[in-house]
Amino acid sequence: MHLVVKGIIKSTERKPKKLFIFFLFPRFNYFYLCKKNQMTEAEIIKGVSELYLKYGIKSITMDDAARELGISKKTLYEYFKDKDELVKQFVEHHLRNMHEEMHKLQTSQVNAIEELLIVSKFIIQYLQKISPNVTYDLQKYYPEIWKNINFLQRDHIFDHIKENMVRGIKEGLYRKDLKIDIIARFYLFRMEMSQTFDLIVESKYSYEELFNTSFNYHIRGIANQKGIDYLESKIKH
Repeated sequence: MHLVVKGIIKSTERKPKKLFIFFLFPRFNYFYLCKKNQMTEAEIIKGVSELYLKYGIKSITMDDAARELGISKKTLYEYFKDKDELVKQFVEHHLRNMHEEMHKLQTSQVNAIEELLIVSKFIIQYLQKISPNVTYDLQKYYPEIWKNINFLQRDHIFDHIKENMVRGIKEGLYRKDLKIDIIARFYLFRMEMSQTFDLIVESKYSYEELFNTSFNYHIRGIANQKGIDYLESKIKH
């Protein structure tokens, strides 16, 4: 009888913990509805990515990840040998999504100026969605992964900016005498600075006004008269 009472006490103690987790992580409730050990590697990476982006990398242990995803630690370690491997996969998932979205935005239905405006806005908004905790954790605890993500991210964006200038020259919108490599590096630098630029917070100007001014400055520096006329028509409308 004593054992039965103990069992009842133990079982009632577990319920509040589960309810607490459901309220603490409401976006991940659906993982608890799945059978344990049934998640694919891609589903695990997606779930862990959302945890990292919301709470940071350092604060989420392998135990936390397994529990919140509703899978066993054994299953998690079958896919990823350690947390370093999981973080690496998270970063690759992040980069892959960014590159895929950028590719979708690149279209021949608009000219080079319009395309650069669309893609530039996407890149800056995408980078700003990343929690400062994620950036800090990668820099401090995973320096090699941070170094690789910066290299790959910059390389991809840099190539896109150069391709855009080549296209703009062919379309007769940009000047033919551009030093493409140097200008692409300047533009990339300005985009990266927009993530941490203190004046965005301290100044009286809105983020949209700062972005539009920076974009306008860039296009006027590389466009010929035809390109400038197009830009001014866009500003008026």
